[in-house]
Amino acid sequence: MMQKLFLVSLVVILSFSCKSDKKEFVPFNYETSNENTVYYFIRHAEKDRSDSTNKDPELTKKGLERANNWAKTFAEVNFDLIYSTDYKRTIETALPIAKKEKLIIQSYNPKNLNDPIFKGKTKGKIVLIVGHSNTTPAFVNTIIGEKKYDEIDDTDNGKLFIVTIVNDSLSVKIENYN
Repeated sequence: MMQKLFLVSLVVILSFSCKSDKKEFVPFNYETSNENTVYYFIRHAEKDRSDSTNKDPELTKKGLERANNWAKTFAEVNFDLIYSTDYKRTIETALPIAKKEKLIIQSYNPKNLNDPIFKGKTKGKIVLIVGHSNTTPAFVNTIIGEKKYDEIDDTDNGKLFIVTIVNDSLSVKIENYN
């Protein structure tokens, strides 16, 4: 009797421990290869707006929480590269993900989005790019080769653009985590 009770308990415990609520971030059912490039674009998390003269504010407590939540959201994604503009709020947003992935955050210039060196370095990679309400959609537009997306609303810190390039085929998926 004790053995049956033990076995039933073990089965119940194992069945609950195997369930996962993690959201899968695989845009298609294929393995990434040197021909597949996936870009994840996010805007920085909530910034400190208490000093309107500060052009480089840090994240608020809520922003730091969102940055940590992005790391949890991307738990199933194995990034090869992480890029951020050279501002405290974008770097702080990327930092929890970079720590998880053990990657160095590389800086990009939002005024030079059509950089052939960047395209070469990221080809065949899974890449996170953290930007701003204006640079994030501008960068997506540059990658897809058309002006399709406008600036992100200033109160929206949870928009995610996933751009997938397989050979010459391109797709864009947009998700919101507000």
